[in-house]
Amino acid sequence: MSSTTSLDVDPAWWAAHSEYSDPREHAAVLVAVGTRPEDLHAAATGLIGHYRASAHTLDPARLPTIDLRWLDRILAAGLAASSAPLAGRPHADRVAGCCRDHTLLVVGALRAHGVPARSRVGFARYLDPALALDHVVVERWDGARWVRSDPELDAAFGAAPLAGEPFDPFDMPTGPHSPFPTAAELWVAHRAHGLDLDAYGVRGVPALRGRGLVRAYLTLELAHRRRDELLLWDVWGPAPGDVPEAELDALADEIADLLVRADAGDVDAEREAARRYATDPRLHPGDRVRTTSPLGRSGWTDLRTRTTDWD
Repeated sequence: MSSTTSLDVDPAWWAAHSEYSDPREHAAVLVAVGTRPEDLHAAATGLIGHYRASAHTLDPARLPTIDLRWLDRILAAGLAASSAPLAGRPHADRVAGCCRDHTLLVVGALRAHGVPARSRVGFARYLDPALALDHVVVERWDGARWVRSDPELDAAFGAAPLAGEPFDPFDMPTGPHSPFPTAAELWVAHRAHGLDLDAYGVRGVPALRGRGLVRAYLTLELAHRRRDELLLWDVWGPAPGDVPEAELDALADEIADLLVRADAGDVDAEREAARRYATDPRLHPGDRVRTTSPLGRSGWTDLRTRTTDWD
């Protein structure tokens, strides 16, 4: 079920909860976290263990939590394991998730304090020397600009990343040459300047890399920007093979251009991206998406009833 009900481009629009970031009865838990980037990082990594990077700390019974999707359910699962504060939890008290879930928790906490916040979808150049990995990070409005941060990282990591130059994880550089280019920025660079996208993908899944993945993530980036913080493994809209490649490329060109211009402060582009998302069935998920979980299961998720019918 979409949270897109407005074409507003005022930063305050991102201060309101989405269907996904709303903590519901657990709002007090998020308010207690505060808004300092250091505290948000500690809470996100204390509650959620990455299903791959921290796989050795997660027993098989907890792995299905990677598909919980809605923040209130993620919090409920974590609070069922322990009533302790989120930060600094032992591994046994964490739930499984990924970058999208770390980001959703931080976005939810910021929105709980009335701070405009949103998630950004792109690729991190600092996590693997051989491959820029698909990733989701946070942006918060500080009253003058959008400040980007990676909730999985602390200052020590930024001083010595696994690849690339040092950077501040709590105020990351932006742009196509930054540590974290968005999917839109990469697509524009590919189409306009021939950037090779084979170095961008999902770790350990050779089939999920390159231009096809970046193009698909454009739709996901637009959804997240419009407060539909869907899972990285949700699929909707036209698929390769269903429509001509040229049509998919042309649609990606249009959306990437709008997102890049919106990031540069073009209000008309921001508004047009919102309008396109709300009205174009190729872009908007509607009430149902196909969910292909990293656990090896697939199903149809009804976003209105918040249920997944696994095959």
